[in-house]
Amino acid sequence: MPELPEVETTLRGIEPHVVGKTIERITIRTDKLRWPIPTEIKRLLKDKEILSVERRAKYIFINADIGSLIIHLGMTGSLRVIDGKTPVQKHEHIDVLLKNGQVMRYKDARKFGCFLWTKESPHGHDLITRLGPEPLSKEFNADYLFRTCRNKKIAIKAHIMNQKHVVGIGNIYASEALFKSGISPTKAAHRVSKAKLELLVKESKKTLKAAIKQGGTTLQDYINPDGAPGYFAIKLKVYGKEGEPCPNCAKPIKAKMIGQRNSFYCSGCQK
Repeated sequence: MPELPEVETTLRGIEPHVVGKTIERITIRTDKLRWPIPTEIKRLLKDKEILSVERRAKYIFINADIGSLIIHLGMTGSLRVIDGKTPVQKHEHIDVLLKNGQVMRYKDARKFGCFLWTKESPHGHDLITRLGPEPLSKEFNADYLFRTCRNKKIAIKAHIMNQKHVVGIGNIYASEALFKSGISPTKAAHRVSKAKLELLVKESKKTLKAAIKQGGTTLQDYINPDGAPGYFAIKLKVYGKEGEPCPNCAKPIKAKMIGQRNSFYCSGCQK
């Protein structure tokens, strides 16, 4: 699924094309995604200017003076700004047509994403207030992570993927950061030393920043807003490489289900 770097790439891709632009109309081609799509947005946002675009975790906010759209790409979603005359393809559920003739088009094959509306600040929405700190923020540090790990017997990989503890460290980047930190993904959170957690925080930030710089990881169902795939996948060390030699010690990369997600690691380098 699109992870934080892919969502950040989406935001950076659409932002210069929609901010300051006025909405001509909104077309909705399905009743619901993960939740029902509020049809009142067609009336409320007609002739409204898009003032700003924000990201919180894997959510994108499209802000107007009367409220905000809250968008999540789900498992297979994408959000692109293209020519309004571009023919609609399968699974393209929502168009936000701008008065300059371009359209912000939402596509979601599995319909696990969301397209919601709030008249209040999106940061106060129930979906948002329960989230942990951003992984690239100062709030996400070794002291904080150490506090959240205390008395937690859950695997450290599952712990850092819990959005209540820190947002946006998804399956791919959790596997990569744990490898670079030398921490086994199966190790109980409370057994990871503070020194190792400090390294994990550092490597998580570095991995996410590198992915954002490269435009997001190439995923089967994900394309960037300009239609091009991300290019960070070629630099992944362990994710998706079961049976291949570890780049550090040459032992075969292993795969194991942790928290219902396939995890990749080196039993030689990660303890």
